This record gives sequence, C-alpha cells and structure tokens, in this order.
Amino acid sequence: MPERVLIIEDDREIADLVALNLRDLGLAPERAADGRSGLAKALAGDWSLIVLDLMLPQLDGLAICRRIREGNPFTPILVLTARSEEEDRILGLELGADEYVTKPFSVRELNARVKALLRRARAGRQGVSLAGGPAGRSEAEPAMAAGRIELGGLALDAQKRRVTLEGRPVELTAKEFDLLALFARNPGRAYSRPELLAQVWGYQY
Repeated sequence: MPERVLIIEDDREIADLVALNLRDLGLAPERAADGRSGLAKALAGDWSLIVLDLMLPQLDGLAICRRIREGNPFTPILVLTARSEEEDRILGLELGADEYVTKPFSVRELNARVKALLRRARAGRQGVSLAGGPAGRSEAEPAMAAGRIELGGLALDAQKRRVTLEGRPVELTAKEFDLLALFARNPGRAYSRPELLAQVWGYQY
C-alpha cells in the first residue's frame, strides 16, 4: 500500500501541485484546507508525512505543529510556507518541524526533501540508523545490542526510537533522534556541519 501523506494547505493550486508530485513519487496524498480540519485529520490518522502550511484559516500551522508533536514525536513534518523570515524558520523547527520549504518553491527540491524525510522515517521504523555504522573504539565505547545503545546514563532504543537519560524519558523530534544516534554510535568524534547535513539530513543543502 502506498504511504499516506497529509497536505494541510488552504491554497488549492499549491495543494494540487504538491499532491500531483507526491503521487508521482508513489505516495497517497490527502488534503485539508483549513487548520482545524487539518489538525483533526493529523491526530486521527496514521501518516507517513505531513506537509503543513503556516498561514491557515481557523488555526495557524505553528499551533498545529505544536499539537502534533505533543502526542506524536516521530511523524515527519515538512513546513511549506511563504513566511521566510529567519525567526519563523527557527520557531517552526523548534516546535518540531523536520523541514522548512519557502514559497515559491522548486518541485525538485520539494521532492528531494520529501524522499529524504521518508527514507529516515522508514529506517527508524525498521530500527536502522542512517547515522552511520558501528562506532569506533574509544575510552567511552557505547554498549550496543539488538538495536539498543547504552552510554553512561543514556539509553537509546533504535527500534522504538525512544531515549531515556538516567531512566527518565527524553522527548525528541525525528531529526534530533537521528543526530543523537549518530553521536551515541561514535562517541568522541567531531563532525563538521557538512558531514552532519549529509549523514543525518540525507542530501546536500
């Protein structure tokens, strides 16, 4: 069955364009034209990806992003909006968005980001890390078994994508989890920004 994608966008032409490209990628898009119905669908359905506009009638996209993340830290959220100010981008990412694409957008870029998000989400569901292979030897070598990493008081379950610190659960977005998995598998190693973008985001910015 094709993976389901929810598009929350009030501009019909943009929603049609996004849906057309998602179908070309073999996905099954569904749409909501306002914030309230979009949030209801997002919370009620099992989605592989949510494409979210920020400026929506009835309920804005930032509030929707926050509500989704309160109950679902793992479903990828791609924000698609005309609001391109740095403060808007930072706030969207801090509230749990995984990607931020501004309008007008390149279809090729949108497709690349959608594929990268879905690839990371699939790997997470299968308990596979996209953040690299086994760690090298170091003084603080993590213990790894059956998809689980333990390093000091940190425990990371790659299959369930859950993290605890000293026994207390830690809430992370999908991208934060992937970053932590990379660092936990390779303690003591320093990464450049391009390396992190390539290994965690999955493509070149």
